[in-house]
Amino acid sequence: MIVRVCGRILARNVPETLAIAALNASSPVTRFTRQDLARILRLPARQIASWQRSGLMHVAESYTFEDLSHLRRLREICAARISPRNIRNSVSAMQKLVGTLNPLREASPVPRGSRLVFRHSGALVDPQTHQLVFDFELAGKIPSQMVATRKPDAEHVSRIAQQAQELFLKAVQKEEEPTTVTEAAGLYREVLRIQPKHAASSINLGTILYNQREFEEAEQRYRYATEVDPFYALAFFDLGNVLDELQRLPEAIVAYQRAIALVPEYADAHYNLALAYERQGQRRKALKYWQAYVRLDPVGPWATHARTQARRILATEKLSIVCRRGQKAG
Repeated sequence: MIVRVCGRILARNVPETLAIAALNASSPVTRFTRQDLARILRLPARQIASWQRSGLMHVAESYTFEDLSHLRRLREICAARISPRNIRNSVSAMQKLVGTLNPLREASPVPRGSRLVFRHSGALVDPQTHQLVFDFELAGKIPSQMVATRKPDAEHVSRIAQQAQELFLKAVQKEEEPTTVTEAAGLYREVLRIQPKHAASSINLGTILYNQREFEEAEQRYRYATEVDPFYALAFFDLGNVLDELQRLPEAIVAYQRAIALVPEYADAHYNLALAYERQGQRRKALKYWQAYVRLDPVGPWATHARTQARRILATEKLSIVCRRGQKAG
C-alpha cells in the first residue's frame, strides 16, 4: 500500500517474506504470472525476461512456488555481480559433474569470485575445475569429521531463523492495528536481537518510528537496512523519505537515486526525486523524473500532478522535447 502525504510518498510495501508466506497460506493460489513474480520479488519484469533469454529461467504461461524460489536464488547470485554467462557455465558444469537437473535448487550455490561453486554432499566443489575448494564459512570451526558436533549448530541456526520469521509475521499483524503498534515495534526489535541482519524488520521498525515522527531513529533503522542488504531498493527509498523530512535534501536525492538505480521502474522513487529536485530549485533535473513517473504510472491523480509539473517546467524554462514520432512539443 502506498500513502502520499503532503506531496510525499510513504511506502508501506508488504515485505517479500510476508508476501510469500501469505501466498503459501492461501491454498487457491498455486500459479503466478511473470508480473506476479516481479512484484513479489521486487524485480523488473525485464530482468526476469533477460534471465529467460539467457536460459537461466524457463518460459511459461504461469509459474510455481519452486520457480519463485529459483528466482530468489538468481537475484541473490546476481547481486554478487556474477554474470548470467558465468552462472550458466557453472550450472552446466555442475549438471555434468553430479547429474543434478537443477543445481541452483538441488545444491547450495556459493558465489566465489566471478563464478559459482556448490555445496554438495558435505563438500564445497568447483564444477568447472572438478576440485574441492576451501570453505571460508566453515573456517575456524571444529574439524569436519566431528559431524555429530556440527549438526546441532545447523539445527540451532535453522531454529533461530524459524523463530525470527514467526515473530516477524506476528509483528506485521500487530502493526495493522493502531492499538498494537507498540507491540509490533517490540517484536521487530526482538527479531533484530536474534537475527540482526533481518533487513525487513529494520525497515518496518523504521516505518513505525517515521509515523511517530521519530525521524532520527527512523533514519538509523533505514540506514542499517541498506547496510545489511545494499540491494534493497525499498530501504533506500524509505531512507530518502526520512532524510527529506530532516531537511537533508542532498542526501535524500542520493538515496532516491540509489533506489532507482536498483529498480529503474520504481515509479514512486522517480516521483519523490522530482519533488526533491524542485525543492532545490533544480527544475530541469526534476523534469526528467516527472516524465519518467508519467511513463511508469500514467493513470491517476499523481500522474496528473506529474504531467502538470512537467508542463510548467517546459513552459517556464522554454524547453522543447522531441517526441518519438519526430514531432516537437514546447
